[in-house]
Amino acid sequence: MSSDRSLPLAGLTVVELGNIVAAPFASVILADLGAEVVKVERPGVGDIVRNTGDSGQSIIYAFSRNKRSIALDLKSSEGRTAYRDLVADADVVVENLGPGVTDRLGIGYEDLREANPGLVYLSIKGFMRGSYGDRPGMDMVAESMSGLSAMTGRPGGKPLRVGTSIADIGAALYGVIGVLTALRARDRTGEGQRIDASLFESAVQWMGYWITHADMTGQDHPALGSSHPSFALYDIFETNEPNEWVFVGVTSERHWPAFCRATGMTELLADERFETVAARLHHESELIREVQEELSTWDREKLLAALLEESVPVAPVNKPSDLLHDSHLRETGLLVDIFDDQHGSAESLRTPLTPIRGSRTTTRQRRDPPKLGEHSREILRELGYDANEIAELVAADIVGEPDE
Repeated sequence: MSSDRSLPLAGLTVVELGNIVAAPFASVILADLGAEVVKVERPGVGDIVRNTGDSGQSIIYAFSRNKRSIALDLKSSEGRTAYRDLVADADVVVENLGPGVTDRLGIGYEDLREANPGLVYLSIKGFMRGSYGDRPGMDMVAESMSGLSAMTGRPGGKPLRVGTSIADIGAALYGVIGVLTALRARDRTGEGQRIDASLFESAVQWMGYWITHADMTGQDHPALGSSHPSFALYDIFETNEPNEWVFVGVTSERHWPAFCRATGMTELLADERFETVAARLHHESELIREVQEELSTWDREKLLAALLEESVPVAPVNKPSDLLHDSHLRETGLLVDIFDDQHGSAESLRTPLTPIRGSRTTTRQRRDPPKLGEHSREILRELGYDANEIAELVAADIVGEPDE
């Protein structure tokens, strides 16, 4: 076991019945905070993304850390019995299977709470229960229906997907908030509850001020690109090397003269087109054009240093690979090493840890991502199954083990 009693959720047992991102992301947060998480997977197949190439495998590496894996055939009565045994003493279940799947299998919340009335059951779906409740949900469905895609990209251009599974991740975060709230309520009442989290409604809340804006003005705001409707000189600019970009955000009257000093563009301070925030917004296209012309002559690192010296908000536009060497992430301990021998070629990989830090609270990397069914026998032994019972379940392909 790799439990660490110093972590805030040590002693909490979580069963994850999930695929792809939403449920695995929710449970890895709980795991990073110290919970003992068991990932239940389908024998021979596992989490869907185990067999979707490098991008899928990277999801397994990033979001299955700090977990154990048991492979159970939940279509068999013996597999469902083992699952119920596993959940009987658990504190939390996290699942994101399709609408109605767990109920049809007889392992939904109402089935499980009979034996475990203190169970907190997090169900993550595409939609809350309602007229959309039976629709298939996925990240891009939520981004599209919530208005997020329409606001992403350039004005007049094609709506775009955000560059990560943002609706999945957001639903997972709301789900974790719900789990922690339910556990706090259980401390008072002794009773568990079902928590529903969803991709669509999560993304809708993030779009809240744009929804209110449409109601207030009677029209939708166009897509923003990299700009901001309240500030001028809030955009991404290319420097003197191709594809070396910086973001600059001038959001106050203090930032504007500081930007001009740092870049040597002090002549703009005397230009009436750019005297105030309102004036700069009115002449934004002209301002962007003049600034881009100047910044395209700058070395990116020198530009970053000059603007930071003047405390102007600025950032390099990093690629994911740049973060592998980010000194700040290393210093804060949030970029951790995991060991992979999933495919017979052992190597060390890096991935981010859950970024929660407090004066008495932290997160920790404790366990490498598991192979499919790596802990099947171990977990069944802990549930009281003897060696013969386990062997029979393995022989019947009801319980899976790693392919050696």
